[in-house]
Amino acid sequence: MTSGRRVRVTSPQTRIALSRRHRPAQHLLPLPEPGEDTDTVAGRAVFARQRRLALHTLGQLGLLLFGLSGLLAAAPALGRITLGGVPVSWMLLMAASYPMLLVIAVLHVRRAERIEDGAERPG
Repeated sequence: MTSGRRVRVTSPQTRIALSRRHRPAQHLLPLPEPGEDTDTVAGRAVFARQRRLALHTLGQLGLLLFGLSGLLAAAPALGRITLGGVPVSWMLLMAASYPMLLVIAVLHVRRAERIEDGAERPG
């Protein structure tokens, strides 16, 4: 074996990921200065409204998931009752939670788009 230098071999994706770590955070925008462009201020207002909407949606998701878990913990009899050979607790988890997650997601997207559409209208 030759006594050469050690060479570190990495994939291109790893090199890209490692190089990104040293960049400054570009997603953080400074606060608008007085007299700054109104488009920037309006864009930040839209972003703030959408952030509040996201927190509201996150609360709904938490309420659904933790509420359903709490319901199943508070009513263990639901695990003993069967409907078509399947426990009702499983039916609640599968037949109720996923459609509700879909409804929450669709409503979130519609509200977020409505916020953007309201910002695009003049006036």
